[in-house]
Amino acid sequence: MTSLPAPEPVKAPGSGRADSGAGTATHCPYCALQCGMRISATAAPGGRQEISITPRDDIPANAGGLCQKGWTAGELLTNGARLTTPLVHGEPATWDDALDYIAERIRRIQAEHGPDAVAVFGGGGLTNEKAYLLGKFARVALRTSQIDYNGRFCMSSAAAASIRAFGMDRGMPFPITDLAAADAVLFAGGNVAETMPPFVRHLNAMRERGGRLIVADPRLTATAKSADLHLQLTPGTDLALALGLLHIAIADGYADEDYIAARTTGFEAVRTSLAAWWPERVERITGVPVAQMREAVRLLGTARRAMVLTGRGAEQHAKGTDTVTAFINLALALGLPGTEGSGYACVTGQGNGQGGREHGQKADQLPGYRKIDDPAARAHVAAVWGVDPEELPGPGRSAYELLDALGTPAGPKALLLFGSNPLVSAPRAGHVAERIGDLELLVVSDLVLSETAARADVVLPSTQWAEESGTMTNLEGRVLLRRRAVAPPSGVRSDLAVLSGLAGRLGHPDGFPDDPRAVFDELRRASAGGVADYSGITYERIAAETGVFWPCPAEDHPGTPRPFLDGFATPDGRARFVPVDHRPAAEDIDEDYPLYLTTGRVLAHYQSGAQTRRIGPLVQAAPEAYVELHPDLAERLGVTAGERLRVVSRRGTAEGVARVSGAIRADTVFMPFHWAGRASANQLTNAALDPTSRMPEFKVCAVRVERVA
Repeated sequence: MTSLPAPEPVKAPGSGRADSGAGTATHCPYCALQCGMRISATAAPGGRQEISITPRDDIPANAGGLCQKGWTAGELLTNGARLTTPLVHGEPATWDDALDYIAERIRRIQAEHGPDAVAVFGGGGLTNEKAYLLGKFARVALRTSQIDYNGRFCMSSAAAASIRAFGMDRGMPFPITDLAAADAVLFAGGNVAETMPPFVRHLNAMRERGGRLIVADPRLTATAKSADLHLQLTPGTDLALALGLLHIAIADGYADEDYIAARTTGFEAVRTSLAAWWPERVERITGVPVAQMREAVRLLGTARRAMVLTGRGAEQHAKGTDTVTAFINLALALGLPGTEGSGYACVTGQGNGQGGREHGQKADQLPGYRKIDDPAARAHVAAVWGVDPEELPGPGRSAYELLDALGTPAGPKALLLFGSNPLVSAPRAGHVAERIGDLELLVVSDLVLSETAARADVVLPSTQWAEESGTMTNLEGRVLLRRRAVAPPSGVRSDLAVLSGLAGRLGHPDGFPDDPRAVFDELRRASAGGVADYSGITYERIAAETGVFWPCPAEDHPGTPRPFLDGFATPDGRARFVPVDHRPAAEDIDEDYPLYLTTGRVLAHYQSGAQTRRIGPLVQAAPEAYVELHPDLAERLGVTAGERLRVVSRRGTAEGVARVSGAIRADTVFMPFHWAGRASANQLTNAALDPTSRMPEFKVCAVRVERVA
């Protein structure tokens, strides 16, 4: 029986009193804002529960606000689509039978093909406790190196760029409330007005006090519409734009020479590399007028406090690490990172996208953001786990490379999947479906029968956000506590219980507790001394302080809201300028595929849509996929709004209704990626990988558009 912490009262910051709001204080199940909310459950006719959600005002990220997804999140708990019994080859089974079957198949496959024949794939929405235990389960119980997670598809390029520039990846190395005090913000490739609406209140507060917002995006998104300046660039040219902005900043005298000399290294190499990126050349590549580039630099360069932010639009490219590096170079030249009220930040997307990449479910990583090939890191974690460091496997395949290898002669023959739906969310999704189809064993733990779960040999019904406790780390690096608010349906178990049950059957009866608090206490020990040090964070502290910023190396340590103020996490404390150069998209347009496709999200849905496509009000708000195209393109193709279109790439086809809009470039079409089957945008996307982060190039590929008869 899983032991769960009882709901605790929450104190409003600085008030010294318990918050009197009714219900259990917890957090939203969706994006990385992790908006605070309270949940109350009351009995309803027929034995059902009615769920009431109200926002909390003691969590700075949302400060009393919620988006449509948050307000309707209660329906996830009562939805008739919930899985409540294990399925083995589509037939109901007992938990013992299902777990026995999985363990027996794992033993047989590994005996024939070796430990790496079994792979594990996690998710950026898993709690820190689940991500940690999943990594431990892979390395200790399975002895496999083949583990990665879907966060590789989201924040990996920004993480890699931040590590090489600052020595540490904490997506937003300052509290989100600092945005309101900025005088200028450049946001490259983010549409928070639709992806995380409560974020916008911080940008609005900035603009209300006279600050200026600059947005770089191929579309006039809801976020770009609120900007003072919109840089509408050609898809795949974000890197060239960043180089052009930095060229102007240096040439026009906005570089902070004192800051550069005192706090950075490598500037001269970057200055020299920029000679080829004069503004007129950048205009020809990006389509952004020189005058707009100069105005953007002027706004940033004359601001007392300025910030540069990147989102998936700039990052999800085969050159995403270099693109983010170029924006970091711009921020460093202006003297922003490590300066209070200024800085660079990656706006993390998935619910636990920050914490999920810190504690061991990545192919190259151990808890505390340690590198798995570092002997000291291996020794420390092995001691916590009670194993010999030599027994720990080395780095494995990255997410897409892992999916691409499934079922092949040299690849894994079995896959255990937690918190992900790659048949919708992975690039080149049709190919991924073929690879999954060649597996000898697919096990999926999920709360609904997602598109991937429907293909599984074994489906395990899992608890979800409000039915279990655990910690999440939001986009600021603030560790938060989700509390159990309602009882799960009969027959449902937590992912921790699944891992515990499987580990016991595989010969590890100890070391895999299903109590989240016990797992977190072990995570604290394993992370101690690492970059992402959680050792001083406890459930009690999180409850009392409404979140604790890592690194926090001791229980009497205050946490670290702004980690770079006194120096960067590099050996000499200086940030690194890194020279980078623009290169075209991995796949450019041609006669057969004359248009760029870019993908993204819509307000009503989240990620692969496995949750939100089952919630009535959200389906009503956004019932189907669409293809957004410019009026000039629509006229050339003879297309009218509302008719069905087929988008074709070298990898597959997808369909949606035509949405004619002047908000998009005439050489570009847009599709949201939340739908499956014939509407799946990721049937089209390119799996070309960034050489450093192994991020696929989701955000640009070449397509043609056809009318559907």
